[in-house]
Amino acid sequence: MNEVQAVQPISGALAGLDVAVLAFLLLAMLVIAYLSGRREKDTGDFFLGGRRVPALVACLSFVATEVSAVTIIAVPAVGFSENWNYLQFFIGSAAARIFVAFLFIPVFYRYRCTTIYEFLGHRFGRQTQTAGSVFFFITRLLASAVRLYAACLGIAVIMGWTLMQALLLFTFISIAFIAFGGIKAVVWTGAYSAAVFYLAGGVVAAYLLYEIRGPIADAWRLAADAGKLDLFNLRLSLSDPTTLWAATLNAFFVGLCVFGTDQELMQRLLTVKTRRSSQHAILGTILAAFPLTCTYLALGTLLFVFYQQHPFLAPPANSDKILSHFVANALPHGLRGLILAAIILASIDSPLSSLSSSFVTDIYRPLIRRAASERHYLWVSRAGVVGFGILLAILAYLCCFLADKGILWLAFKILAVTGGSTLGVFLLGLLTRRRANRGNVLAMILSALAMAALLALSEKGVVDIGWSWLIVIGTALTFLVGYLLGRPAVPPQSLVGDQ
Repeated sequence: MNEVQAVQPISGALAGLDVAVLAFLLLAMLVIAYLSGRREKDTGDFFLGGRRVPALVACLSFVATEVSAVTIIAVPAVGFSENWNYLQFFIGSAAARIFVAFLFIPVFYRYRCTTIYEFLGHRFGRQTQTAGSVFFFITRLLASAVRLYAACLGIAVIMGWTLMQALLLFTFISIAFIAFGGIKAVVWTGAYSAAVFYLAGGVVAAYLLYEIRGPIADAWRLAADAGKLDLFNLRLSLSDPTTLWAATLNAFFVGLCVFGTDQELMQRLLTVKTRRSSQHAILGTILAAFPLTCTYLALGTLLFVFYQQHPFLAPPANSDKILSHFVANALPHGLRGLILAAIILASIDSPLSSLSSSFVTDIYRPLIRRAASERHYLWVSRAGVVGFGILLAILAYLCCFLADKGILWLAFKILAVTGGSTLGVFLLGLLTRRRANRGNVLAMILSALAMAALLALSEKGVVDIGWSWLIVIGTALTFLVGYLLGRPAVPPQSLVGDQ
């Protein structure tokens, strides 16, 4: 195979072919955003797209949001520096999607929710709805800051920019097109982004296979001897978060939390017309997300073999930069533009619409300004996109001081602390007839504080428990405390309807 010669990283300027590829793909995204996001008349259009989005588009947008920059940047880093244990998480994740399809989605359509926290208001009361929304703000802002940091880190390495320059550029782009087009622009461009993610991952993998010297069997053996192809971790250990048992259980609870109780992802599923179409959309993500995850894990493994065969290309000290380092130093022109476009699209797919929708629907409209016009609420919604965009950029910048153990695991740890609080109270409402309100708020706060303390003790080695168990414990603690503080009641109708 061809010997790749060391070249200098791209600094500021790209080759003409890269610019052409990048410009074409970004221009297509802007055209899609404009055509899909025109004529926003009210918050129903801005937040739900009038429930006129095709199920396939919602499915692909869901996948794009789920994988985002964390998949493009951090998953190859895990495949490069660790192994394929991460794929174990998909078992529990797939099970969670099925659970969400048949337990959560029917309820949200029965109550015609604009945000899923309205269900908590119907089921328990205003305090629980507000608490659910506030916990969503905290969790989504922190987790999305990690995703934005991952995207901008990759762009900064490839382009020779500072992290701040990348953050400022893509925060501005995100605010501009989401404030203009609302959820329709987000969903349609998300579907388009998913297609680009598939294309970029497949093309770069094919190029790596071409450049790796010798038979593929030899490359496979080299990766296997280094432990890079290990898939199942069958150890019985509470302290290892990557065992099959911990990963599967963690992914199931994380999946329930992210897919069923997080407005960012569920908002995409609420844009389709019927409950059945929404169920088809989330079940379709199982088939859509699995090959994409495998592709980017394979990139990490192939990058390991490539760098072993090309010792003059010393890999970066931070493995999260491995794909960006390869793009800047070894990928030919044209393909550089393709992978750069994928990273940019991943950075633009942000939670600003869902954050704004939850703020307006769950807090501003019921608690601050009840009787305003739809025009006023639409203006506040756009202002919310701007405010949350600025806050997200600040938090993303702070991630550079916290991601020393890997971007991917940092995102999971954030969710492990706060996710159980939200999931526990949703399950209390879906699986029981207990009535609680202020007790739920107390249960959610208690659980988050307890999980934060456990994570801190685990990180310091005081408590021998892996972080992947925290969301399981947090969900159980919230559910139990909320149940004990509640009282029995029979709702006037079945919660799981068929509308």
